[in-house]
Formats: sequence, structure tokens, C-alpha cells
Amino acid sequence: MESLSPASVAPNPISGAGLNRAEPAEHPILIQVRDLRKEYSTGRGRLVLFDGLSFDVAEGEMLAIVGESGAGKSTLLHILGALDSPSSGDVYCASIHLRKLTSREAARFRNREVGYVWQFHYLLPEFTAAENVAMPLLARGESKSNALNQAAKWLNNVELGDRAEHRAGELSGGEQQRVSLARALVTGPKVLLADEPTGDLDSRTSGVVFDLIERLHETHHLTSIIVTHNMTLAQRCSRILRLEKGRLQEISPQAS
Repeated sequence: MESLSPASVAPNPISGAGLNRAEPAEHPILIQVRDLRKEYSTGRGRLVLFDGLSFDVAEGEMLAIVGESGAGKSTLLHILGALDSPSSGDVYCASIHLRKLTSREAARFRNREVGYVWQFHYLLPEFTAAENVAMPLLARGESKSNALNQAAKWLNNVELGDRAEHRAGELSGGEQQRVSLARALVTGPKVLLADEPTGDLDSRTSGVVFDLIERLHETHHLTSIIVTHNMTLAQRCSRILRLEKGRLQEISPQAS
């Protein structure tokens, strides 16, 4: 990643307890969240979405965040990816202090360090699958030829190499989501953030897409945070956090 301003980088990693774990982390901590609060002004006063959230995410971990609709899961994910800012509290990713990034630095961080997959694929319908996957690289300033070459490799990674020249409307829902996954990872990010990545898919296709996420998580050494309502999929992650009434609780897969 291009250098950020000195104020944007934590001189020392944060110490202190996050959520209790049964065993120490086997890998270094990549993401640190401390005393996070998010509130909004409404016609009835201040709405506190969550308050005092503190937790760590180890490098290489696949973390599921679950909870009811409206609990704030997507907002939390947006804050972790520097798409939104907390009302107070701090988030560090690889010692980069996200709250201290300028708008330009935050955009660079998102382009280089984080890949996003949403419930809806958000593919541009007038472009081919390959062109959609190449978009983040073109935004970075890569040449079109190199961006399309990388896009082709990633479409092969998601088993859609033969669909590279098809437009979004010519792809099935599962194929569209696999293209969006290739687009999320083409920049080589450390972190994958997925917000209900199988929410619009039937159960069989959901399983296929999640199998692919798991495989890419392992083969590309990602740290993945997945928001999902699907407890069957959440139980396949290495850890589960439930966001409820503004607080996080760590739960075991067996208790979920």
C-alpha cells in the first residue's frame, strides 16, 4: 500500500482485552476494535446503534457476525472497511488507525487492503464480467491490458473463465455473485468483508458460493469477516460474534 501519513499509523499495537477467548490467538492480530460507538440523530433524539464494542480479529481468521436485522451489523462492517466513521472509539487494521485517515487515504486503503462483497452484486450491466472485475485495478491506475489480464485470472479462480465476455444480465445470480467475489479480490487485499454474500441466493447456490469463499480464504491467506443471517454458514466460520442490543457476544457454533 502507498504510504499513509504518520498520524494515520499506530506507533504501537493496542494492548488490552477484547472478547474473551478460550485459547490465545495462534496468529498475529490484524484488526483491533476498541470502545466503538455509533449513534445517529433522529426526530426523537439520539439513536445509539451500538456502544463499547471491543474485539480483535486474528490474521487468517474467518469471523462471522450474526444478529437480527437492524442490529447494526452492516454499519459495523462499513466502519471496519473505512466506508463509515464511528461516533467514537478506534479501529486499527495492520496498525493503520482508520479514524485518522484523510478521505483520500481512506479511498486508497479501501482499494488496496480491503475487498467487499455485498448481498447484491452491483455489477455494471453495460460491461462484461471481465470489465467489471477489472474496475478496481483501473481505478488504481493500472493499464487496461494488465487489469483485464488480472481479471481473467480471477474469473478462472471463481470458475467463470468461460463467462468473461458475458454481461451481468447474461449470468445467473450465483455467477453474478462469483464475479463480484473476483472483483473484491482482484486487488490482492488482506481483508475480505462480506455483507450477506449469499442472501439473495437459493440454498444450493448459497452453499456453492460459500464453498468458494472458504477456498479462496484459505488459498489466498485472507482475513475474512462475514455478516450473515444464515447460521448454517456462520457455523462454518472459525468464530461467531452475535450483535444484539448494541453489544457483542461471542458464541460457540454449538450454541448458535
